[in-house]
Amino acid sequence: MTNLVEKLAESVSSWGTKVAYGEKVTLGGQELVPVALVGFGFGAGEGSSEMSDGGKVPSGEGNGGGGGGYAVPIGAYVGGPDGLRFRPNVIALVVVAAPLVSASGMALAQIIRAIRGRGTS
Repeated sequence: MTNLVEKLAESVSSWGTKVAYGEKVTLGGQELVPVALVGFGFGAGEGSSEMSDGGKVPSGEGNGGGGGGYAVPIGAYVGGPDGLRFRPNVIALVVVAAPLVSASGMALAQIIRAIRGRGTS
């Protein structure tokens, strides 16, 4: 099991640029290259147990593994009369940016709260 996870982990680094930028496509007379935000994760586990309770409880074994990934289409590079330009997928960018904006707002609120608390002491 460990060898499989190690092989996957070694090959992930070569996936990045190939997966993030798709193959060039011609659509409606325009050439475009799709762009995606890509992430991967892999994990594995193993377990064992020894006899206990005077040898009455049998030993156990376990193993497992899993992985996953995602790709969010964030836009495309589109060729036209004005050259190659990036055209964002606005809906995907809002979905990707929402957690960042939320976390930034929460952090700013904590900083303001800390500054106000320091001034009243």
